[in-house]
Amino acid sequence: MAAVTTENLIDIWQRLLADPRKSWVLFEHGTCVVLSTTDEGLAEAATTILRQFGPARAGSSAGDFGVIDLADAEGWVVTGHHNDVLTYVGPDEPEDQSELAVGLCGRSKRHRDGTEPRVVHVEDKRSSTEPS
Repeated sequence: MAAVTTENLIDIWQRLLADPRKSWVLFEHGTCVVLSTTDEGLAEAATTILRQFGPARAGSSAGDFGVIDLADAEGWVVTGHHNDVLTYVGPDEPEDQSELAVGLCGRSKRHRDGTEPRVVHVEDKRSSTEPS
């Protein structure tokens, strides 16, 4: 099983999130929080969102997930109960590549990022939307 490095994750998210109006923050286990507007620091805003919407809670919408098969990269994006919290799952991560196994893997990674958030990259696009 090949490990997904931080550099790989940054490259993947840069390809997937090409909208010049959206900043994003990447966390250690592959969860990305997309931010369209914020006046506070991006890392702080994303951490606040992830602490609230990252942890999986059985029997609630926090345990729900969706799986998106990617066209622009190998692997999947797992969604949760907040539209702007997305988790990347690499093609070698779940041994079983069924939608359920991929979703559970992504939910587990999101939970880890939500309970122990460690920012590894900030993509600040706020200045690129200002008129020149």
